[in-house]
Amino acid sequence: MTASTATRRAYREVTTRREDQMSEPDHAPVTPYAPAPGAPAELLAQLRADRRADTWVPAFEREWATALEESRRTFSLAGLYAVVQGWQGRLASAPAVDAFVASGYDDSEFIDMAELRGRRR
Repeated sequence: MTASTATRRAYREVTTRREDQMSEPDHAPVTPYAPAPGAPAELLAQLRADRRADTWVPAFEREWATALEESRRTFSLAGLYAVVQGWQGRLASAPAVDAFVASGYDDSEFIDMAELRGRRR
């Protein structure tokens, strides 16, 4: 094999590897959850209408203020999205939690997690 043939083969292999690295991925990246622009205001209105408003509204406002300050510092909206998503989940699951509590489930036989962790040590 001559030097020029070896050089062409090596160049062709390098070019192929580079082209492989630059090709499009075979899967689409997962886009993060992004609530609608008015979602925080709508969520706050729903929280105010709930029977737990006296505790939930101040808690939401604290979490929102903390996430807003964090987003200003880091230029990231992820914290704001997480607050909205978390509170939407709490609000959506509230009827199921109420039904569970109203069912009269006897939880007097529960195990305290602090006690359980103490046993492991």
